[in-house]
Amino acid sequence: MDPLDILSNLHCVTPHFQPIFSADEHRIIGYEILGRFQNQSECLSLGPFFQDEEIPDEYRLEVDNIVLQKAIEHMISKGQQDKVLFINRDAKILTESNGEELIELFKSYVDKGLQLNKIVIEISESHFTNELERLVHLLLYYKTFGIKIAIDNMGEKIGQWNQFSTFSPDIFKVDLKHLKKEVGNQAYNDILFSLSILARKLGASLLFENIELDYQLHFAWKNGGRFYQGYYLHKPSPSLQDPNILKEKLKSKCQSFIQIEKKNLQSVYQFAERIQQELQEMVPKLKKQNEDLNAFLRQLGNRLSYMCFRLYICDENGFQKSHNLFKQNGEWIDQPKYLGKNWSWRSYFLENIIEMQNEQRGILSDSYSDIETGGTIRTFSFPLGNQDYLFIDISHDYLYEQDGFLL
Repeated sequence: MDPLDILSNLHCVTPHFQPIFSADEHRIIGYEILGRFQNQSECLSLGPFFQDEEIPDEYRLEVDNIVLQKAIEHMISKGQQDKVLFINRDAKILTESNGEELIELFKSYVDKGLQLNKIVIEISESHFTNELERLVHLLLYYKTFGIKIAIDNMGEKIGQWNQFSTFSPDIFKVDLKHLKKEVGNQAYNDILFSLSILARKLGASLLFENIELDYQLHFAWKNGGRFYQGYYLHKPSPSLQDPNILKEKLKSKCQSFIQIEKKNLQSVYQFAERIQQELQEMVPKLKKQNEDLNAFLRQLGNRLSYMCFRLYICDENGFQKSHNLFKQNGEWIDQPKYLGKNWSWRSYFLENIIEMQNEQRGILSDSYSDIETGGTIRTFSFPLGNQDYLFIDISHDYLYEQDGFLL
């Protein structure tokens, strides 16, 4: 589409509204405003126009503001000015104009019912490169009016994440189009888990977008998504929707996700209980037979060979007191080089030690990627007494055979 056709026919520029649904209320809480160009035969996305940096900024900004004004006026006319308004903005254009023009545009509608605390400005993570300090100051300025900030395209890279703490974004948007090609990729899941931790630390909410299939909705729910958006739920439309349009459907989906998750958690709990009971019966007998820790590990490994591939023993401070017993090509081998290494730097290590001391029972970890093998594993930690702790790394193959254990 020729940019000149757009600029000479601004009356054909129009907003479309893509609903955003909440996980807690199962209803529409707001809309992302998307630009469209309506000619006689079709309705075309203005995305390529806004992203074309060869078009002068002032022209792109003019079209952007027309879309925004028409969207605000339509929402006010329909009595839906209480809905959250998600607005995409180019960070470069914002910083060059100091953002005042956008604030003045918003203020002009306040008397008509527009609420500034219902506005969310979306900035792409990829824009956090040049003029970062100016951009951060501008975003902090917007927040003084109650305007919220969303960071788009999260999860694609992590290089800029440390910058977000300087202004505390309100929402992280995660694009699930990558999930199709990353299904089963533990690294991708780990990045999203790290993102969820960052969001919680900063007090931000997660919004999962481009949800096109049921399993993506389940994924968003399972990974802490507070808001959902995508064609599976509702396509962009020139009209506003009944806020409760999917309330019953989403409530039913949520109930099914809950049942699946409870079933998986119950299975994992029962699995941990079986290991606990097996070790409670096995360990005292084997310890009596073997004063040497490495000999004890080998006998234990022979009995647990069906599920684990690595065993070792540490003291309460994380110093390893045994060799690693490692399964290679179906055979157990000793790895003495690990004797004396310290593992207290690992996440949750000392926390788990204290919990085992207090509860006097084992702990099954979440699934995670093993540094050496690259496979997804879980670790069962078990108190041996005398401030010694046994660590059993459960193999990917065994977990794969157990429904839900890799999740």
